[in-house]
Amino acid sequence: FVVFPLQTGRIDKSYPTVCGHTGPVLDIDWCPHNDQVIASGSEDCTVMVWQIPENGLTLSLTEPVVVLEGHSKRVGIVAWHPTARNVLLSAGCDNAIIIWNVGTGEALINLDDMHVDMIYNVSWNRNGSLICTASKDKKVRVIDPRKQEIVAEKEKTHEGARPMRAIFLADGNIFTTGFSRMSERQLALWNPKNMEEPIALHEMDTSNGVLLPFYDPDTNIIYLCGKGDSSIRYFEITDESPYVHYLNTFSSKEPQRGMGFMPKRGLDVNKCEIARFFKLHERKCEPIIMTVPRKSDLFQDDLYPDTAGPEAALEAEEWFEGKNADPLLISLKHGYIPGKNRDLKVVKKNILDNKPAANKKSDLINAPKKAADASNTQNEAKLDEILKELKSIKDTITNQDERISKLEQQMAKIAD
Repeated sequence: FVVFPLQTGRIDKSYPTVCGHTGPVLDIDWCPHNDQVIASGSEDCTVMVWQIPENGLTLSLTEPVVVLEGHSKRVGIVAWHPTARNVLLSAGCDNAIIIWNVGTGEALINLDDMHVDMIYNVSWNRNGSLICTASKDKKVRVIDPRKQEIVAEKEKTHEGARPMRAIFLADGNIFTTGFSRMSERQLALWNPKNMEEPIALHEMDTSNGVLLPFYDPDTNIIYLCGKGDSSIRYFEITDESPYVHYLNTFSSKEPQRGMGFMPKRGLDVNKCEIARFFKLHERKCEPIIMTVPRKSDLFQDDLYPDTAGPEAALEAEEWFEGKNADPLLISLKHGYIPGKNRDLKVVKKNILDNKPAANKKSDLINAPKKAADASNTQNEAKLDEILKELKSIKDTITNQDERISKLEQQMAKIAD
């Protein structure tokens, strides 16, 4: 995959890439607590965590900070914990969800017996105490990952056979998109404490494109981007009937292949920008900016309530021990000034369990002198081997030269 500065125009074909996986990359997710760190899941069954240099890539990046191995099939979903540092969730086609402590490179929670079919998506709740999943078996499950138990589930959330999506909202309710039995696209709102009936269920239109929900917890607006559609519809979620209120549709000419969503702190508050998407076309990536027209040039408090900042509320160890914390909020009144990101350091618990991979940052941090001595000894042994081989090849060439000259002399005699 490619990481480049926000810019317009063409990207050079020779632009450096992040290319450590041996199979196609299926999902990527920027860390919410470090703007230089990105995780990727791949068909090669691994998750890799990368540190992008402060000023961008000048050379292709082939060495991840850490490789997380634990899935037996391809990894299609990666999602960082919203409030705890270095906690990463991955879900694979082995129907398993693994929660990692990236700081130690360990898999600390493995939920491998909760899903009997493919997992379509996973969403953390606001403080990261629960996750909800949508699966091919048409079930939405609410899971407490630390207790490793299913808290609530709903069968046939949407009757249709096509893929669903489920996300947590700030108030703890769950928003889902899916298809009816007649292949009409639906959206629904659920209370996890009572999943019998939806709070609201709306049918939209007949189309094949899966509706991808993007949620802004500050304004309670959900943007729905259909795969293959050329429009983005947006809805406001409120406590009053009909609960899901249609606001408007943004339409364009070209269909979208994929969509990215800018974090709130990356928006231009002076222009009343409330959302920015990055729409992936066949050959380009186009920014789509949503603004609310206001006559005043002053900061609009109602558009920009305090939003989740880049500082983690908990350390990984605290979360795994059972603590919860809401995101630490920041004001955007004077714009967002990025601070210095600290480097991601990975400290493995036991060096002896490490595979001898070359130049891993984690190894450089941990490697004792013995490891260096051992590698020197190995290098010397290899050098001796090569020298011996060279000598034997040289000897063979000398012998052949002598034989050739003898044969040439015999030929000359016969010719005379």
